[in-house]
Amino acid sequence: MYDFQAGEVLLVDKPLQWTSFDVVNKIKWLLKKELGFKKIKVGHAGTLDPLATGLLIVCTGKKTKTIPEIQDQAKTYTGEFELGSITPSYDLETEVEWKSDTQHLSLEDLEKAAEDLSGEFDQLPPIFSAKKIKGKRAYELARKGEKPKMKSKRIQVFQFDIREVNLPSVAFEVHCSKGTYIRSLAHDFGEKLAVGAYLKSLRRTKIGAFKVSAAESIESLSAKIKAQAAE
Repeated sequence: MYDFQAGEVLLVDKPLQWTSFDVVNKIKWLLKKELGFKKIKVGHAGTLDPLATGLLIVCTGKKTKTIPEIQDQAKTYTGEFELGSITPSYDLETEVEWKSDTQHLSLEDLEKAAEDLSGEFDQLPPIFSAKKIKGKRAYELARKGEKPKMKSKRIQVFQFDIREVNLPSVAFEVHCSKGTYIRSLAHDFGEKLAVGAYLKSLRRTKIGAFKVSAAESIESLSAKIKAQAAE
């Protein structure tokens, strides 16, 4: 039985098109509706974009105090880059605005680009991100057609592996520090190869020692909360 007020660390497999706040709000709503909480703290430990799936850690009650500690841990992602195309958002949120040929690229070219983007370096976040610029989210400005000036941040890519190549798509796995934008990594990967690239799909598989294989769907978690309420 869950003790949500004392605190729970819930591992959720975030579905496609849901924001991280959608998941938090859904859980908070369930706790209030099914278990009768008038007030309960619920928060997530690290945002996932709506177009990404995978591990989202949601903390309740007193466990919300552990959120900064969880956020600081390294993350692992799998996904696909689409080479030979670029989008303003570095993913599929916006339309493709430029294309180029990729058939000349070899596996060695791809692995060299991955190697060049490994280690510690300064990364520029996408303009379509939740970074705050003068009190406003960068994506809010970008969606209005503005081009907010982003500040680079020191990040570390511990491991960057090319898993499968089916040009123009490239499957990858990345193990990286907190604050790393995989969309920016996709964009930079395309620049290294001089063909452009955007993030086609993304799944977070690990945060520190927490694994997506141990995570639950929203439906499964909802059913457990309703079952607890019925006891």
